[in-house]
Amino acid sequence: MPTRQGHVHIVSSQVKAMIESRAQDNGSKRHIAVDAMGLLLAVVITAASVQDRDAARPLLWNLHRTSRRIRLIWADAVYAGKLTNWAASMKMTLQIITRRNPHAFEVLPRRWVVERTFAWISKHRRTVRDYERLPASHEAMILWAMTALMACRLAQPAHLSNTH
Repeated sequence: MPTRQGHVHIVSSQVKAMIESRAQDNGSKRHIAVDAMGLLLAVVITAASVQDRDAARPLLWNLHRTSRRIRLIWADAVYAGKLTNWAASMKMTLQIITRRNPHAFEVLPRRWVVERTFAWISKHRRTVRDYERLPASHEAMILWAMTALMACRLAQPAHLSNTH
């Protein structure tokens, strides 16, 4: 027989465990690798509790697996540390972009390319919020958004290509 706890009707212990685990879920993080134009090369979705430098290894591994010719990678300061040596073992140079003044706002070189890609991805409905339950589904939605963006750019008439 269902019981009432708070505002949720609890049907079984399995449903209760599922609801409680979902309530404690604080979202996910997107980790992307882009080229110089901002087009997506690799994506990894992790739980929000995973540190950025820990998520960078699977991202760089996927990037190395799919794009072996990439040798130089620019990264934010949160990726500094042991990751540089690990990337060097895969024949990639990880160049950390640091701020000159850590307490002031400054536009970091090459960082805006990644931020612009996040803005492009966020224009699609399914990627605005964390709607997906599985990281693989969220990753698929990001790939779908970038595929749609690239298809629209390819289909754009030549005389309108430089107007944005």
